[in-house]
Amino acid sequence: MFKDKTIVYTSGTFDMFHYNHLRMINYARSLADILIVGVSTDELVSSYKAQPIIPFNERLQIIEALKTPDIVIPQHTLDHTEIVKKLNIDAFVVGDDWYGKYDYLKDLGVQVFYFPYGTGVSSSSLRQTIYESYDKTLKEEQNAKPKSVKENPSPQAHK
Repeated sequence: MFKDKTIVYTSGTFDMFHYNHLRMINYARSLADILIVGVSTDELVSSYKAQPIIPFNERLQIIEALKTPDIVIPQHTLDHTEIVKKLNIDAFVVGDDWYGKYDYLKDLGVQVFYFPYGTGVSSSSLRQTIYESYDKTLKEEQNAKPKSVKENPSPQAHK
């Protein structure tokens, strides 16, 4: 705590920003007097899953444009020990898909909250839906019988 202010840190990739990202950030805001949001760099994300679709600088700007964070910073590592110490973090909020991974912060006096995304949208599910839709469209186009010129006249034919 800093001058009787509760400092909360939340972080994520925030790729293809969606409703569950907003819900988690708003939840973190509800716990905080000062909210710091970390946005994972492309290099960090690529070290443990597929490269983000939205580049880091754009994801950072999206989070900065929200009214809820007080401070937005790059996140270069999944180990939050240093950031907790440097910024006097009182609480950390992360999605429950990381459940248990940040319990070590409790030893540093940090309350850890695993925000329940529940079922629904995630960047991974959005990516999969887009891929499946694109793949289906490609297959349909490959299997489609080409239309003759008479069936599909050019726009110039009507001039």
